[in-house]
Amino acid sequence: MKRWLAKFKESGFVKGIVYAVIGAFSYPGLNIINKLEIKGMENLRKLPKQNVLFVSNHQTYFADVITFLHIFCAVSWHKKNKLGIPWYLLWPFTRVKYVAAEETMKSNWMSRLFSLAGAITVKRTWRSEGTEERKGLDPGDTRKITRALERNWIITFPQGTTKPFAPGRKGTAFIIKQNRPIVVPVVISGFWRAFNKKGLKFKKKGTRLSVTFKEPLEIDYNDTSENILAQVMDAIEQSKKFMTASPQHLCKGKGT
Repeated sequence: MKRWLAKFKESGFVKGIVYAVIGAFSYPGLNIINKLEIKGMENLRKLPKQNVLFVSNHQTYFADVITFLHIFCAVSWHKKNKLGIPWYLLWPFTRVKYVAAEETMKSNWMSRLFSLAGAITVKRTWRSEGTEERKGLDPGDTRKITRALERNWIITFPQGTTKPFAPGRKGTAFIIKQNRPIVVPVVISGFWRAFNKKGLKFKKKGTRLSVTFKEPLEIDYNDTSENILAQVMDAIEQSKKFMTASPQHLCKGKGT
């Protein structure tokens, strides 16, 4: 019974309904109340439907991923650097999963619903009373991601936190070395300004939201994990050399 229920939750039918519901509610906030600018959608068109890893900086718990799902569905409907009218929600591209902290996805009914959109829950962070302890990926979590890559695009955030310029986690490099996926770097901006930390409430309307998909990285999979991680962090513009140019970093430094 549990196995059947798990397969049902993973079905394209269930994910399609979840996409449609979440997409319908989130579209106005992304593309009407705020203004979404997308660059590099042409870099997504020729990608295979499996073993593709999207690595991105992270600014909110949910708005980032929801935006990616909108864009991936729009690409499957041959949109070019815009969402347009969201007819794509009638027949969405659902072969997408995203890595998220287990604690976050169990926090309330809304996060549990969103987990049905393709969450791969991991236990790499432990939180207690506002504190955070950094850990590596559990072997079981690594296997989850490996199995998911066999049939899907995977979204992951190497920093594992919405704090700008936090160091990347070696688990991302391990996944890349082990599975040799196509790695597509993504750089987002504006989400921290427009939404609260969870990405479910507005902080500032009329904000320019930006998502840039870069060309897939040329990776030497036999290189060290440290070097691969450094390459990824440079590509998503979260290494130290990008720090002084970031408005998010400047505002965080002022306590905002």
